[in-house]
Amino acid sequence: MINVDLKGCKSFITDLQLNGYISKAEQALDILNSGTGAGNDFLGWNKLPSEMPHTLIDECLETVDKWIAKEIEIVVVIGIGGSYLGAKAAIESLNHQFQHLMGISRGPQIVFAGQNLSEEYMAELMDLLSFKNVAAVVISKSGTTTEPAVAFRLIKSLIEEKYGEKEACERIVAITDAHRGALKSLSDEKGYKTFVIEDNVGGRFSVLTPVGLLPIALAGFDIEALLEGTKAMEQICDDNSANNPAIKYAAMRNALYDAGKKIELLVGFNPKLQYVGEWWKQLYGESEGKQGKGIFPAAVNFTTDLHSMGQYIQDGERTLFETVISIQNSRRDVLINNDPLNLDGLNFLSGKHIEHCNKMAQLGTKLAHISGGVPNIEISIDQIDEYYLGQLFYFFEKACGISAYILGVNPFDQPGVEAYKKNMFALLDKPGYETLSEALKKQL
Repeated sequence: MINVDLKGCKSFITDLQLNGYISKAEQALDILNSGTGAGNDFLGWNKLPSEMPHTLIDECLETVDKWIAKEIEIVVVIGIGGSYLGAKAAIESLNHQFQHLMGISRGPQIVFAGQNLSEEYMAELMDLLSFKNVAAVVISKSGTTTEPAVAFRLIKSLIEEKYGEKEACERIVAITDAHRGALKSLSDEKGYKTFVIEDNVGGRFSVLTPVGLLPIALAGFDIEALLEGTKAMEQICDDNSANNPAIKYAAMRNALYDAGKKIELLVGFNPKLQYVGEWWKQLYGESEGKQGKGIFPAAVNFTTDLHSMGQYIQDGERTLFETVISIQNSRRDVLINNDPLNLDGLNFLSGKHIEHCNKMAQLGTKLAHISGGVPNIEISIDQIDEYYLGQLFYFFEKACGISAYILGVNPFDQPGVEAYKKNMFALLDKPGYETLSEALKKQL
């Protein structure tokens, strides 16, 4: 199970101070679970693990079997923000890191589109799709979000031209609104297989819906084990006491924020966790960055980034703290060999596991950064697999809701996201934006 260790914060936050924030976190959990707080229309994720019908898992697995039978080589998952980050985080964490070079495949290879507007990215993706056996999963409540809509327009055309319209309908799955929107209308017209994004689940909380589960299953991973982990964590995170890891984490990060620590670094000592950091950044940044408030979420990969960001973290402005995801057990074994020449002076490590060196680097970094004025929260999981990854996803979601309520903001809206979209539409001369277009062009 997940353990949250706060000892690395003791020289910054007293027990008395922490207890006050624990009380606030307990009150916030009551608000979250009772559905009486701001944004309570978007709490569908909260009981999702325990209430998810098994038929939904079966539907995901039926799609997997269908596309395996068609010998699909590449599945393009089209979405942006929460519509791709959770799936990307899970797949990157669980995959063999060199599978593409080794020809290892547990299922179709998953690639992503619609998460940027880079013409070169799209052109190179189309190069790949032109000679592979392809299917697509398009994820959008509305079907009109610019980045995924542009990508889907192009990929849909490619699939239809390559296989014909009838067969294309067997190779496109839409995850969208139950009743409305452009993508829903198109899916009904074409006859695409559809999965529903419920109205009460926002994008950044959607990894445990078909938005995340279908791509993860298509990649060949065990979504039932992932959901078992989330069920266990849901039960643990409903305990309204200081034993609840979500309460401990939410309480301490808010105590540190009020003490002047405005930047949180999510740290992994395993490169598999890189996209967990990207998913976490959206979850917390979009949930808490409002009304001139909020901890700025950043992510680093150690020991790699100790050779680029380490100097700043150790000696820079003292406005940051670290939350370290600590993996207790490596799933692979590599021993350091003995070298008769010993020119690098490392024979003292002969016979030791590389992960032992990694753990000592983690401990040494923790001690150095704490002494340098950087508090350290440690979140431990047993290993990187579907079960514990499911626990981590749900833990961070629950703690996010608690933390935002302590902060005094609505965790489930994102009013600031619309500003760039309006400007982009105006600069692209979208009909209806003429006045804003004229005003913006005068500024340029």
